[in-house]
Amino acid sequence: MTAARRPSATSTPRATAHGSGAPAGSAVLDSAHVGDIKGAFGTIRADDTSTPKSWKTRLKTLLAIIGPGLIVMVGDNDAGAFGTYSQAGQNYGTSLLWTLLLLVPVLFVNQEMVLRLGVVTGVGHARLILERFGKFWGAFSAIDLFILNALTIITEFIGISIGLDYLGVPKIPGVIVAALVVIAAASTGSFKRFERTCMVLVFGSLLLVPIFFMSSPDYGQIGHDFVVPGVPAGSSIADVTLLIIAIVGTTIAPWQLFFQQSYVIDKRITPRYMKYEKADLWIGIVIVVVGAAAIISFTAFAFAGQPEFGQFTDAGGVAQGLEKYVGHLAGILFALALIDASIIGAAAVGLSTSYALGDVLGLKHSLHRKVSDAKGFYAAFAGIILLSAVIVIIPGSPLGLLTVGVQVLAGVLLPSATVFLLLLCNDKAVMGPWVNGKAMNIFTSAVIAVLIILSIVLTSATLFPGIDGTTILEILGGGAALALLVGLGMFTARAIAKARGGISAAPAVDRSERHTWRMPPLALLERPQLSLARRVGLGTLRLYLLIAMVLVIIRVVQLALGAA
Repeated sequence: MTAARRPSATSTPRATAHGSGAPAGSAVLDSAHVGDIKGAFGTIRADDTSTPKSWKTRLKTLLAIIGPGLIVMVGDNDAGAFGTYSQAGQNYGTSLLWTLLLLVPVLFVNQEMVLRLGVVTGVGHARLILERFGKFWGAFSAIDLFILNALTIITEFIGISIGLDYLGVPKIPGVIVAALVVIAAASTGSFKRFERTCMVLVFGSLLLVPIFFMSSPDYGQIGHDFVVPGVPAGSSIADVTLLIIAIVGTTIAPWQLFFQQSYVIDKRITPRYMKYEKADLWIGIVIVVVGAAAIISFTAFAFAGQPEFGQFTDAGGVAQGLEKYVGHLAGILFALALIDASIIGAAAVGLSTSYALGDVLGLKHSLHRKVSDAKGFYAAFAGIILLSAVIVIIPGSPLGLLTVGVQVLAGVLLPSATVFLLLLCNDKAVMGPWVNGKAMNIFTSAVIAVLIILSIVLTSATLFPGIDGTTILEILGGGAALALLVGLGMFTARAIAKARGGISAAPAVDRSERHTWRMPPLALLERPQLSLARRVGLGTLRLYLLIAMVLVIIRVVQLALGAA
């Protein structure tokens, strides 16, 4: 076990529990995060140290653990995802299905690192960033998460209103009731009851499957387009590229990192159950890919050869088209699935916000606690849900601009979230024997490079709407070449320094204690000493984020004034 390092004489010890009653000697910030695992489908006692051997015992253990991966992945197929996938299918057929397959390893690697951080540290993502990288990045991560999540929840209620409108339910009472349902589901004071509610919503997402079969799909074409990358013939390179970026942005979002890490902690999952949590994540990834592929496919086949093909408007238009070309039942199922996805998305995104605020502000933050015992946690959750719902029902709200803001801000902020995820997973004081291996670091670094390039393209397209396909390809090509040069330069510099003896070989990581190792209390850890390269990299990232966000805000204000 790695020895905990005490603060130096010049450092200031940092409290970890802030009166939340966390166990002494534990890194967790809330005592409610320690105890029996109470899942939707079973309970595992904290004092149960037996190793499941028979397949029945392993299945019972999996059923008790299952939940975080399913909820975060199904919540990812939310209202924004419905719109993006429907646009891909209605405008370009099944030709973009291959993008989903490419995202699978990215989804797994990102969320697997989050799982490790959660089970090993017992501390949420926002608090780890604050403690390990200082007040600026801690405040930045919390503030930008709050803003982005509020905008995202607004899009969830837009989705709910569209679904209710198709079903003939009045918008204002329908949205308010939906908001109250989301708040009530999370405010029972029982983690198990909340997770059971989420599991009902997870099963509700399967309503998309019968629509797929009702649309008379061409299985051969689907199979081909899943594995053979291609661009729709005769389409605009700029439009297709931006849609692919939108698919990436709607499938990988910053809130997922914060939510899953905190939810795993709140469920009290420890390192000994990591393999079961990975299985839960894989099940969630399969469901999210199946759901996305179903939406792209049934919109593709429903609108193929029809006047509406290539003329996507919104999810409401898709529901009406399904009714017209597939049947009334298909339209109803689509509307219900949209409402279902929007509700679970709003719940997950809202919780990621209140978990993060609880972490940073030192509030009690657990679904195991009653409202009277965690007032700040539940007030933050209810506040952001109600605020978002009210904005949607206010006449004249710039909902279109807010949706654009969500897409662009998510694209701008995602690279920074992944950068800190990678840095934390390489922090030996935090992760001990659970630190990343070399292969994981190389793959994640490549993912970050791609995300930064896509972020630049998306920001450029927002600032300059007339950008053409050639310019976009130049940005993509130039960014890829620059990333390769930077990577080769870093590899060469490291190799030269190592050959001259400037860098000693890193000691081998002893992973034999993985199942029992937990991060020591944060107050006992010294801040990491960042290398010059990392300081320059973080400084550059800070500058890019500030410039990009200011330019995006200016552009959105210009659009708002132009529309006024």
